[in-house]
Amino acid sequence: MDTEEAHLTERHLRRKDAAKYVTDTYNVPCSPKTLAKLACVSSEGPPFRLAGRFPLYPVSGLDAWAQRKIGPLVRSTSELRVA
Repeated sequence: MDTEEAHLTERHLRRKDAAKYVTDTYNVPCSPKTLAKLACVSSEGPPFRLAGRFPLYPVSGLDAWAQRKIGPLVRSTSELRVA
């Protein structure tokens, strides 16, 4: 199976379920409305595919996006100025 086939067989979530997945998995606040706004006005949101008019978010894309939103691991708040 090549990479394109793997991406197509990967689990995809509708916007409401994608927001719940990010919130439940990473404790990063996320709402369907935020995902909708990011899809319209920003390139900073998670990647998605359209199935007709419905956005479908691959779980791997949600994972990568949520991990980028979480700051680096630090031992002290003074390290935040350096990181």
